[in-house]
Amino acid sequence: MRSKWLAFVLLLVSEIGFEAPCRAQQPAPRPLTIQDAVTLALRSNLGVLLASARIEQAQGSAERRQAVLLPHVNGDSFAVRKNSNLRVTGISLPGLPVVVGPFSYYDFGFSAGMPIVDRQAYHNWKASQKQKQVSEYDYEDQRDLVVRQAVGLYLQSESAEAEVQAAQSRVETSQRLETLAADQHANGLATGVDVVRAQVQLARDRQTLLVAQDGYQTSLLVLARFLGLRPGTPLTLSERLEFHHVPLPVVGQLVPQALAARMDYRALETQRQALLQQLQASHARDLPTLTLKGDYGALGRNFGEMPGIGEIQATLSISLFDRDRTGERVELNSQLRQLDDQIHDLAFGIEQELRKAALDLESTEQQVSVTEAAVKLAKRELTLAEDRFRNGVTDNIEVITAQDALARAQDDRIVALAQHADAAMALARALGVSEADYRKYLGEQ
Repeated sequence: MRSKWLAFVLLLVSEIGFEAPCRAQQPAPRPLTIQDAVTLALRSNLGVLLASARIEQAQGSAERRQAVLLPHVNGDSFAVRKNSNLRVTGISLPGLPVVVGPFSYYDFGFSAGMPIVDRQAYHNWKASQKQKQVSEYDYEDQRDLVVRQAVGLYLQSESAEAEVQAAQSRVETSQRLETLAADQHANGLATGVDVVRAQVQLARDRQTLLVAQDGYQTSLLVLARFLGLRPGTPLTLSERLEFHHVPLPVVGQLVPQALAARMDYRALETQRQALLQQLQASHARDLPTLTLKGDYGALGRNFGEMPGIGEIQATLSISLFDRDRTGERVELNSQLRQLDDQIHDLAFGIEQELRKAALDLESTEQQVSVTEAAVKLAKRELTLAEDRFRNGVTDNIEVITAQDALARAQDDRIVALAQHADAAMALARALGVSEADYRKYLGEQ
């Protein structure tokens, strides 16, 4: 018997000894504001990093196209020792050996060349500059989109946290009502069914709380992953889901502003300009090119006697027949028509996003007002039902019904708040100002 008690004590001490350090090693949750989330997303999100890399790639392509128009200078040096076959060169005389040599010579020199007139290379360079500008617009658009997504995920976590708080409040209310049912039953003012009914409601609310907690932790995992944090990084939200009024926009007046600010729209327009430059480059293939080349150096049999020699050459070249030019123009014109269709469709899409965001903003603001009134009424209903049950006027069916009504009203209010904040951010995204003005659309200074 004593050995069993000793083993139990040792086991208890070992568990305490091992658990305490583990709990002490757990890092404190990291407080996270919306601004922190946006900053981390812009710094670590893969989409932003890839878009930034594409700018460097486009810059390199533009420099390569420009290099075709600039002088090229080479330095060469040769040390040659060779035999020559005179018969191959057409020299064949009696008594003259077929192979002469070996003999040596040295050649040191520089050669340079550059195009004087090359319209095709010039328009290709201009097209590459436009493509670089397209990549810059894509980068800005990607940042704007990432801000929209980061704020959206933060709002989802706020909504999940609000669900946890509401579920915890319902559990506390159910515990209080279960105690009331037990007291009423002990005083002969309620039946055992009332007690069991209250216990069932408490069990349901506890289950709802567990589901809400799991959803909240899952939302934090998704948020941390998007922000580039290590999965499992403990986070705590520093901001709560609240209502902030956003003035309703006049969509007709905002469409030109949105088209000017949306970087994806400007990227398509700039890409069209790049295609026009490529089309001009294709037409320039019919034009002559003028190239200037020259070289200068020293040539001799030994280092002591190496006179300078040089050459300057101007080359005028024109392509007389090249079937590839026709196919290239057909291809470029087809791409241009496709791009025009995309620009036209995107303009309609941006206007649709604006109108949808304005409708959602107005509707969700009304929903917030309605659901807040519904929550107040549901709380009043629960208070009245609890008083009737406490006074023995009725059983607790009315109480359970009122609890369910309050739970639905609270859930509806959380959904309305989240949808209203999301509609505000959708409007900011439609206007192309997610990164610049997201705090204003969330009601923050």
